[in-house]
Amino acid sequence: MTHAESPAGLEELLREFEPLDRTERMEQLIDWADQFVGVPASVATRPFAELNRAPRCESEAYVFATDRPDGTLDFHFAVENPQGLSAKAWGAILEHVASGAPLDQVAAIDPDSIYRIFGRDLSMGKGQGLIGMLELVQFEARKRLRAR
Repeated sequence: MTHAESPAGLEELLREFEPLDRTERMEQLIDWADQFVGVPASVATRPFAELNRAPRCESEAYVFATDRPDGTLDFHFAVENPQGLSAKAWGAILEHVASGAPLDQVAAIDPDSIYRIFGRDLSMGKGQGLIGMLELVQFEARKRLRAR
């Protein structure tokens, strides 16, 4: 799979993160986490359905997708752990790059993008949780693609 298959916004973001050192990367991720808005009550309310819970995510992240008239999706996230900085940053990033993107591009997001954004020293536990969030986003995109 080539990276060109990913949503354009993700490719742009990867280029921004690539040259950053560890400190700059953390500052950028904190900025993204600060942009995290959470799932609107019109989409989902607590207690969130277990089927929306990201597998292996220690921060108890939930993923929700709503259909747009153009056939793309809006993605929304809930992160129940108030200290879940990485999950909040990744949720904000996914909401930004995957909402409104062509479904085939969303389905093709390379999980390695997580390490390209968060850095290679990302812990296995955090990495698995962030991959779990991506898997749910991709599941929703693939489900819509199959229904076409």
